[in-house]
Amino acid sequence: MTRLSMPSDRPSHWLSYPRFVGRSLRLATDGPRSFYVWMTLLTAVFLVGANAWANQVAHGMILTNMTDHVSWGLYIANFTFMVGVADGGVMMVIPAYLYHDRRMHDVVILGELLAIAAIVMCLMFVTVDLGRPDRFWHLIPGLGRFNFPVSMLTWDVIVLNGYLLLNLHICGYLLYMRFLGRTPNPRWYLPFVMLSIVWAISIHTVTAFLYCGLGGRPFWNSALLAPRFLASAFVSGPAFIIITMFALRRIARVPLPDGPIQTLVKIVRVTILINLLMVVSEVFTEFYTGGTHTSSAHYLFFGLHGFNGLVPWIWTAIACNVVAAILFLHPAALSRMWVVVLACAAAFTGAWIEKGMGLIVPGFIPSTLHEIVEYAPSLTEWKITAGTWAFGLMVYTIALKIAIPILSGRLDGYDVGADDDASGAAPAS
Repeated sequence: MTRLSMPSDRPSHWLSYPRFVGRSLRLATDGPRSFYVWMTLLTAVFLVGANAWANQVAHGMILTNMTDHVSWGLYIANFTFMVGVADGGVMMVIPAYLYHDRRMHDVVILGELLAIAAIVMCLMFVTVDLGRPDRFWHLIPGLGRFNFPVSMLTWDVIVLNGYLLLNLHICGYLLYMRFLGRTPNPRWYLPFVMLSIVWAISIHTVTAFLYCGLGGRPFWNSALLAPRFLASAFVSGPAFIIITMFALRRIARVPLPDGPIQTLVKIVRVTILINLLMVVSEVFTEFYTGGTHTSSAHYLFFGLHGFNGLVPWIWTAIACNVVAAILFLHPAALSRMWVVVLACAAAFTGAWIEKGMGLIVPGFIPSTLHEIVEYAPSLTEWKITAGTWAFGLMVYTIALKIAIPILSGRLDGYDVGADDDASGAAPAS
């Protein structure tokens, strides 16, 4: 590609960077009334969560309902799910760059920004799950005992932070070049885009290996766990992006084309069926062969010895996934937006339960000593989880608030009045 022609009076690359940062900060803090209402609501929820976490740090993990028997609960459940959401952002990259779909190029940034917000939430969920967050430095290479490459946890730290840096570079470079009115140099972003595709698959694969590598937890000892993670990720990520694009079109009045939405719908149509097929395969293997190692699956789906705390969760997830699959396969899914949004909401909810409470908690029940100790999240856990979600949505909203005016051409580095025109860009939820 050749660089776009520039008038001689345009400032240099480095002189434009402070202007880019300044206008980005202004966009992040300025907007219509709906923007302030949305951000005020998210800030209030985040502060409630931050206060709950402060109490948890002060009084200890006793404020949660996690025990020695069930040591991973709502936090790690959400962590696992958000890794999939971040992974699903690559579904915008594959058609745009591997299959050269020009319609996807203008909206691929939405998926990359979602991946950044999701990884930030992943790191936050891991932090709040630590009983002693001040010991987090043990996971930092060079400072703590990283135990690389033996520990799967160290691999998880590497791939998550590496994926975050990749997406920050790709989004930052492409937006800055668009702000300057220049054609991006493929050498500075295309190799990183291709690497992000492989890296996105690796983050969820490593997370799955972290679970299925624990020999004492037979519920997770399945070679199908990593493919299941990827299949559900390619449902939840695109589903959230479709809802985001719908909100941008309806609330923010952003003129997004129909082509990318239809492409994502076609992707989810296939991946949601693959995900359901894998769930059926797992259920058949667990219940047809029988044995003592199927106790966790019995507890999850039908209850065990009078304990059935997770039964409503998993059947709700299955119902949501089946309803979503039916809606996505209906011909109206490509013509009626409300059908698509309803299907995406059902698929997103089903994946959140299936990969969260339906996967993490039953791995601990019964325990290795065949004891049944049930788990239900405490109010403190729900507050902290809600606060983390609110912070992630704030990050995503601010990122979209900055990116959309630049991508639409309403803000560049050479139009002094562009700030006033772009400041009215409404947020996305």
